[in-house]
Amino acid sequence: MSILLDQKTRLLVQGITGGEGSFHAERCLRYGTKVVAGVTPGKGGSQVAGVPVFNTVEQAVAGAGTNASIIFVPAPFAADAILEAADAGLKLVICITEGIPIMDMVRVHRHLDRRTTTLIGPNCPGVISPGKALAGIMSGDIHLPGNVGLVSRSGTLTYESVAQLTKLGIGQTTCVGIGGDPLPGSTFVGILKLFEKDRDTRAVVLIGEIGGTMEQEAAEFIRSGMSKPVVAFVAGATAPPGRRMGHAGAIISGSSGRAEEKMEVLRQAGAFISQSPAGIGEAMKKVMDRLAQ
Repeated sequence: MSILLDQKTRLLVQGITGGEGSFHAERCLRYGTKVVAGVTPGKGGSQVAGVPVFNTVEQAVAGAGTNASIIFVPAPFAADAILEAADAGLKLVICITEGIPIMDMVRVHRHLDRRTTTLIGPNCPGVISPGKALAGIMSGDIHLPGNVGLVSRSGTLTYESVAQLTKLGIGQTTCVGIGGDPLPGSTFVGILKLFEKDRDTRAVVLIGEIGGTMEQEAAEFIRSGMSKPVVAFVAGATAPPGRRMGHAGAIISGSSGRAEEKMEVLRQAGAFISQSPAGIGEAMKKVMDRLAQ
């Protein structure tokens, strides 16, 4: 199985007529994803790579049976795009857009509290279930179908970790980039719960970053509710306090936000810690070898 995304997903691309939207829509199509509609206000009736374009998400749902969306809308309008997708009843919304104002995301969170929509992102690489469907900007070529789930705040380290796993012959069920913004739509705990329920996921890679307490919350769930082994790495051990490193959420504002603190809490919860990003694949190989015994 997989989580969030599979062969039954009927994907809508919001912002499909833009440069990024059209480019990645075609890549998702080539991977085998059922991209069945696009939305750009005022461009309804046109097509992009054979995909029909609608003026609104509601029209796309009615006309093409879409059940998921990926958003390539400029930051000033991205929050409204998320809300439109949720109000149209889509169960999965993936927002790639970077730089959405934090107060816009506060409004989105308050709205989604009353909905059943799962939001991935913003400022994320998306989701891929290898061999089934891609809804994101990652390269499908480096992925391999298998039994390891991956959830990460870092897009670049997602690619690096997947490449290591695939090189070692360790395939993935689903890889989820939750994004590095201060107010992501989904958390580590939310995604870990889905992997815990997925019968094909035997182990999970978790890639954290400095800033916030999401990793500590994940550690508590691993301790109390996770039966599957977790290999964890937290980036940013050398980052100076008070300076933002890459993502808007990657800033140390207290001891709980430091990489060392996060890794120690995860270790105490039972996660297998990789001290270096280069060792994530080997750490998971040891875990999988133990499971095979």
